[in-house]
Amino acid sequence: MTDTEEAVAIEHAVIAHYRLADDDFGEPSQRDVVRQAQFLLTEAIEQAEAGEFDGNEYGGGKVVLYAYGPDADALFAVMAPILHDLPFRPAHVILRYGSADDPSASEDRIDL
Repeated sequence: MTDTEEAVAIEHAVIAHYRLADDDFGEPSQRDVVRQAQFLLTEAIEQAEAGEFDGNEYGGGKVVLYAYGPDADALFAVMAPILHDLPFRPAHVILRYGSADDPSASEDRIDL
């Protein structure tokens, strides 16, 4: 499979949102916890061949974690135990069924 074919095949997303302790990037200990979770997420997603963990975005007192794969439900099933273990609240996950630029893509929100 070429890189172009692989990019087309990966179209669903799991996007997890967590509130952190301050209005900036959270405390250093929180970033350490997120870093460890990212390692576990990457490992679990790759082992299940459910897609890929794509990284994070910090700012405004929250962190957002991104993962992509061909089936948002299957991807979330692999990620859920790790996402639920993160202690930061409030938190929620968006399951996006379709690519970001697809106007017909649907989304479901799950509160953690």
